[in-house]
Amino acid sequence: MRDKRFRSSECPMTRAVGQIGNKWKPIIVNLISKRTLRFGQLDALVPLVTRKVLTEQLKELVEDDILKRVSYSETPPRVEYSLTDKGLALLPIFKSIVEWNLAFEKKIKKR
Repeated sequence: MRDKRFRSSECPMTRAVGQIGNKWKPIIVNLISKRTLRFGQLDALVPLVTRKVLTEQLKELVEDDILKRVSYSETPPRVEYSLTDKGLALLPIFKSIVEWNLAFEKKIKKR
């Protein structure tokens, strides 16, 4: 469960890290940025995550208004996840992080 100290912190960086700062959330957001996905699809696409942890991460991303969860009353039940405007605003930030990683990854490989 998420540490409530992150959410109530006076520091904007601490609050931001509390919302997106673990190993699964950026991966989930990146996958959903490409298209709307169902839980089963995410479960298959996110490497090494347990269903329990995936469920918790999705719930927190929805609570933080980064993802939108749409539930359809069908049999079998269907739930889809997509990015909200707040989630879409993360994409350029994640792109910058990837570019940072690639720039320094090249320097490390040259050594």
